[in-house]
Amino acid sequence: MNRTYLTLVAALTLALPSFGQQHSEQNHSKYVWPKDAPVKEKLDQWQDKKFGLLMHWGTYSQWGIVESWSLCPEDEGWCERRGPYSANYYDYKRAYENIRTEFNPVKFNPERWAEAAKKGGMKYMVFTTKHHDGFCMFDTKLTDYKITDPKTAFAKNPRSNITKEVLDAFRKQDFMVGTYFSKPDWHIDSYWKPYWPAKDRNVNYDPKKYPDEWKKFADFTNGQIQELMTDYGKVDILWLDGGWVRPFNTIDSTISWQRSIPYNQDIDMARIAREARQKQPGLLVVDRTVTGEYENYVTPEHQIPDHYMPIPWETCMTMGDSWSYIPKENFKSSRKLVQILVDIVAKNGNLLLNVAPSPEGDWHDEAYSRLAEIGKWLDVNGESIYGTKPLAPYRQDKWAFTKKGDVTYVSYLPAEGENQLPANVTVPIAPGKTLTLLGTKPSLKWKKAGNGATVAIPEAVRKQLTNQPVWVFKLS
Repeated sequence: MNRTYLTLVAALTLALPSFGQQHSEQNHSKYVWPKDAPVKEKLDQWQDKKFGLLMHWGTYSQWGIVESWSLCPEDEGWCERRGPYSANYYDYKRAYENIRTEFNPVKFNPERWAEAAKKGGMKYMVFTTKHHDGFCMFDTKLTDYKITDPKTAFAKNPRSNITKEVLDAFRKQDFMVGTYFSKPDWHIDSYWKPYWPAKDRNVNYDPKKYPDEWKKFADFTNGQIQELMTDYGKVDILWLDGGWVRPFNTIDSTISWQRSIPYNQDIDMARIAREARQKQPGLLVVDRTVTGEYENYVTPEHQIPDHYMPIPWETCMTMGDSWSYIPKENFKSSRKLVQILVDIVAKNGNLLLNVAPSPEGDWHDEAYSRLAEIGKWLDVNGESIYGTKPLAPYRQDKWAFTKKGDVTYVSYLPAEGENQLPANVTVPIAPGKTLTLLGTKPSLKWKKAGNGATVAIPEAVRKQLTNQPVWVFKLS
């Protein structure tokens, strides 16, 4: 990931794991709505999907370390190097780039992932085609630092073009599919020029002073993106990470991490988007943190706004503690994940949940079980999530509100240890006619109480719905 968490203009709540990465802010009042009709249509479709899968996978998974960031020569906790090569940066970089000779995910089975994600209620998927380290999980023709190169252990496997296999598998399950792509590339000579040592995450020379080098890098970046838009079937989302690669005129000087960007790093997003959409009409372009016409939706990382936002947005977060694979992961409970999804949807957002494949090419068993549990809840309550619109007051105490047509859904998010609905519940909105609980058949008896209604919950219903992460009242 970008390793810069997007803090919204307003305060952000819902305490989630923080990895100590540099925090950033973004002024969403400057959001630019797309004008292109196919893009607007695709954006509406995406907003109805609500729940997606993100997968960080690369050679770094072989060592069970943070994705790419151990290569970054910054004195930050998430850049720390470990292991036998850590004492010398150049020895470490050589060893890191040699991981590909070990990386051989013989259990790679994207159909299993797609099936598990579908059963889990996910509707779209974004896959890391290239992270900041520059290793390509697709058969690019512009570098040999890729999964299909003969030096890579997996190259002889008939499914070695991993990105193609993943996108194909998820499209067959009717997913919208997206390609995560890192704009910075710490392997290619035209970004970290070998003549100078890298000082930080940024380009290690002044592009204004060496315009030919920078043009070479911009052309390389555009070339790889156009490969992904040409040779990998229908693509719905181009999800671009590495927000320090941006024009100077997009830097917000009130934001601390943006003030530290030393150079104008303009890669001509207008050209990239134009050429990509010629190949993929309606493509959503998500140039993360670079506010403007090429950030079709915003992506707060491991953060959820404390209020409704009227623009398209998506919280990206990990199912466990790490974006990349670690052998012993600490997964969030399915109860917490369902409540996070309900909270986000009520505020007009989507949830993009990361699951990290192992070096062998599989997920932790817990990842499959968490998705199965979430999917079980969505099988019953998904009508309150998919294709809904937020409804004021959006989130209030333990309540979340959505609507679809003339039907209102009022979701009750129980506190920790609250495993059964109370015998009498005061719903904040009064039903127009009937009131039911999703997962049960009988209409419930209710009496108007102020602007809401007091609802009697039969004992049989309370027992039937014991231990649900969220209870959903349907008002029609």
